[in-house]
Amino acid sequence: MEIKLTTSEIQAILQGCQYTLRLISSSQDYRNIESSEYFSTLNDVVLNDAFNILGEVLDAIDDMKQMTQK
Repeated sequence: MEIKLTTSEIQAILQGCQYTLRLISSSQDYRNIESSEYFSTLNDVVLNDAFNILGEVLDAIDDMKQMTQK
């Protein structure tokens, strides 16, 4: 089963994910988790890295839209 989404819907979902990540990362509980000596990820990434990656993807989608509308 394939889900059909428009580019605008994809952007809205990704922006919502970005907002959710920012909300979580601003909570004291999450900051406590991330600063724990027992918290580690395979590539030393943190939630803010995911936020930044989503931003790059959103920028790339904007660039693609601008290029294809010419």
